[in-house]
Amino acid sequence: MSYAIEVNGISKRFRIGKRRSTTFRDSLVEQVRTLFLGQTAPEVDFWALRDISFSVRQGDVVAIIGKNGAGKTALLKILSRITQPTSGSAVIYGRVASLLEVGTGFHPELTGRENIFLNGAILGMRRSEIKKRFDDIVAFSGIEEFIDTPVKRYSSGMYVRLAFAVAAYLEPEILMVDEVLAVGDAEFQKKCLDKMKTASSREGRTVLFVSHNMEAVQNLCQRAILIQEGRLVADGDVATVVSQYLHSFTHNKYEQAWDPAQAPGNEHIRLLYASVQPVHRRNRTLYTHDDLELTFRFELLRAVPTQLDVTFHLMDERGILVLVASTAFSLNAVHTQTTLQARAVIPGNILNQGTYTVNRLLFVERKSYILFEHNDTLSFDILPQPTGRLGWTPGRKEGILHLPNLSWTLEPC
Repeated sequence: MSYAIEVNGISKRFRIGKRRSTTFRDSLVEQVRTLFLGQTAPEVDFWALRDISFSVRQGDVVAIIGKNGAGKTALLKILSRITQPTSGSAVIYGRVASLLEVGTGFHPELTGRENIFLNGAILGMRRSEIKKRFDDIVAFSGIEEFIDTPVKRYSSGMYVRLAFAVAAYLEPEILMVDEVLAVGDAEFQKKCLDKMKTASSREGRTVLFVSHNMEAVQNLCQRAILIQEGRLVADGDVATVVSQYLHSFTHNKYEQAWDPAQAPGNEHIRLLYASVQPVHRRNRTLYTHDDLELTFRFELLRAVPTQLDVTFHLMDERGILVLVASTAFSLNAVHTQTTLQARAVIPGNILNQGTYTVNRLLFVERKSYILFEHNDTLSFDILPQPTGRLGWTPGRKEGILHLPNLSWTLEPC
């Protein structure tokens, strides 16, 4: 099988700090900074990528994973020819479609219809080829009534729907998708994942998939590449690499608090605090028999017209989804703009010993539309019960995820 992508020693450097004065306005701004700050910021080299090398065979679906700021998007931008590497090279065999961030590849003043034809022309397709696929693109996107509206008036969810449909149905040999699919409703995300799986297995297309959703990564990909601080640190079987990734940040995430000015969020939600601790003790040692209290404090910046649900996904150290919990199962609707705190208790003797991660914290409207998603929120170790036979939990590698304290009877019959 031939290669679709060959990456050889790619590095990317950015200059941060001092700004280059290329216009009169730049010079004026620099003079004002010097006047009020006393000195200009020093110019510093920042290496987003360092000596990255790998190859991808045609038809493979490969995940690129890592923490925020690891260099994943910088790598995809180089492979998409949006930016150039400082050193090294990448050889791409085939036509590439990229979905890297909301707004990439669309002209805001053009309608959805016009942008479909524009993107097809950029990919080198004839007008007749684009017209042949036009109806499928619009049907998949689900925004038929807005197809002749300028895309600058689209919501972020509508933008992503059309952008993915264009990227998928204009039949590129290579499809590159960044975390942009986290925007929008869960049903459409599933459609996108199914489409990428079909594009690889049935149509032989190559897919590079960047995501923090380890469940989606393991469902879609056979191979994963882990990048940390701009360096490639692991490349192999997806389950093995995901496990290494989850282990890389499991030592200090029992509690997180953010300053409101820098808190993660968007125009809908601002996440302020998250923690996990035993219900009956105030320390960070967690045992299999403990009831675990998870707390999420957030600010609702806009009133929502329908019910707002808080949902979290709990993953084990191999990236297997162990538990999903949501306020939708037990609480009434929340509408008003305010600061809220959601608490959930996982009963003791449910989780086995091991390392767990709250890898998706979702704020969901109408039980389907994701207002905000936060990944790698918490991580914690659960230890065997220090006394008693319930601490005996062998076979972790064979997949014993739960340790329930069942109600038994033992009597003659």
